[in-house]
Amino acid sequence: MATYSMGDLKKGLKIELNGVPYKIIEYQHVKPGKGAAFVRVKIKSYANGKVIEKTFHAGDKCEAPNLEDKTMQYLYDDGEFLQFMDNVTYDQIGLTRDQVGDAANWIIDGMNVEMLFHNGQPIGVDAPAVVELKIVETPPNFKGDSQGGKKPATLESGAVVQIPFHILEGETIKVDTVRGEYLERVK
Repeated sequence: MATYSMGDLKKGLKIELNGVPYKIIEYQHVKPGKGAAFVRVKIKSYANGKVIEKTFHAGDKCEAPNLEDKTMQYLYDDGEFLQFMDNVTYDQIGLTRDQVGDAANWIIDGMNVEMLFHNGQPIGVDAPAVVELKIVETPPNFKGDSQGGKKPATLESGAVVQIPFHILEGETIKVDTVRGEYLERVK
């Protein structure tokens, strides 16, 4: 397995420390007046999402994690687990809502997602960056509502987003899943 030294570290790099995979989200090379240079990084755990700060000195090494991305299809929620199917082998995997995280707000039956595996075990799910979802509930429009304001809308996935007043229940919209914002109406 590949190992990284202090000079190899950079923002976005995936590393493994004590058997836990991390992603470097912030990187700072520090060269003090006295002593040797070092690298201070903020790393986010793939296991629990926590961000910690770590310092690497010359000679320190870390390993590249055994990570694999697979395209999986979301099948259904059985009440306890969200069920996913591998598009190649047709194997099914059940994950809890905690394991799926925020992606659970944006996925519906039959949608493809990217699942991240560490040493063969699923550790995260990413919904597509933009999804098309149908509005199942939103307040009706009233005369004078077109002043550029917004109203809440419940989508078929269960998520609630703010939409312009002119959009009605039953219409399909595009949503940015990263920011959780309305983008546009699907024609």
